Amino acid sequence: MAVVEDIDSDQEQALASAVEQFLASHPPKNSTVEGFLGARFDAGLAWVWFPKGHGGLGLAQSLQVVVERSLRGAGAPDMSVRNVIGYGMAAPTVLTHGTEEQKRRWIRPLFTCEEIWCQLFSEPGSGSDVAGLSTRAVRDGDEWVVNGQKVWTTLAHTAKWGLLLARTDPEMPKHRGMTYFVVDMKAPGVEIRPLRQMTGEAEFNEVFFTDVRIPDDQRLDEVGAGWRVATTTLMNERVAIGGGVPARASGPIHYALDVYRAKPGRSVVERDRLMRAWVRAEVQRLTNMRARELRRAGTPGPEGSVAKLAGAELNKHVYDLCVDLMGMAGTLYTGHYEMVRPDTAGEARADVRHSFLRSRANSIEGGTSEIMRNILGERVLGLPGEPRYDRDVPWSEVPRN
Repeated sequence: MAVVEDIDSDQEQALASAVEQFLASHPPKNSTVEGFLGARFDAGLAWVWFPKGHGGLGLAQSLQVVVERSLRGAGAPDMSVRNVIGYGMAAPTVLTHGTEEQKRRWIRPLFTCEEIWCQLFSEPGSGSDVAGLSTRAVRDGDEWVVNGQKVWTTLAHTAKWGLLLARTDPEMPKHRGMTYFVVDMKAPGVEIRPLRQMTGEAEFNEVFFTDVRIPDDQRLDEVGAGWRVATTTLMNERVAIGGGVPARASGPIHYALDVYRAKPGRSVVERDRLMRAWVRAEVQRLTNMRARELRRAGTPGPEGSVAKLAGAELNKHVYDLCVDLMGMAGTLYTGHYEMVRPDTAGEARADVRHSFLRSRANSIEGGTSEIMRNILGERVLGLPGEPRYDRDVPWSEVPRN
């Protein structure tokens, strides 16, 4: 059984003092967003568990709450929703697999949101089988030429950089013939088309690559090591989606409480449903808190899949309850269905009818709930895996749709 290391109280006090001094020198109300975030990064207060010089102080990840609590109280800007892929997936992936030059080049402007990031994994023909992708990257001297299509790419329309997984050796088995790149989303040959959701928003996109050239110095890790790098991204994605530790009774359950309090003639059955949902939300919050103590920089463990699965199902459950409590009014979506191109992703809204519609994606994005159950069954519970007849077969010989 893993042992959670106690937080060093001296470190906690020293960090709180450092944050206080930082805020005295950089009051948020007197700073631009970019300037404040840049100074925060340089002070090592972006992600305290990152190494010094790359936005951190080399401390335990659990100490980040000390920073966030103080900054939030001072009214500091929070850009995590604006650059959700960058913060949650790109930064830890570049930190783990990038060269020192790549870390210096990409992580700071990512944190300041001067450069927005997206993730280019899913494809129309491979579904949840990421390793079955067919987008090709062919080497041409010091460059790679990419052709193919990606889909469900969050915020591609606002992104400067994309995390791209492409096939570089079709004669190798599918997990061993891929390489990982960082692609300029404004490069010639990159075409981005919106995918409109039932809320009217188009935060997702499909992306087409036609003879797109990527310099070799924008490759992460070794040629053929794409699956190893992708695993880092995917595990951090699941933590980013479901692994947050919100304040008690905040988030979706907060809206459920508001709807319940505003409802006349509340029944015992409705109160029981609300309390059951509240207990689930609190269990999820405390589980994520415990997992945060065990998490490390780089590639998280299975706690990310636990959090992602539980969080997705909980969100859907709570917003189901909200629209049920609203009765017929729950069917009246007050938003419009005209297509809009948001610059944030998956942001909670006070209108629970919007959140009800948006929550349908929670059990799909970042890996379906079915995939999460497979991962937990095989890697945590030790259950037999599903038959995989294509594991050692060259990708070029595997039948595809």
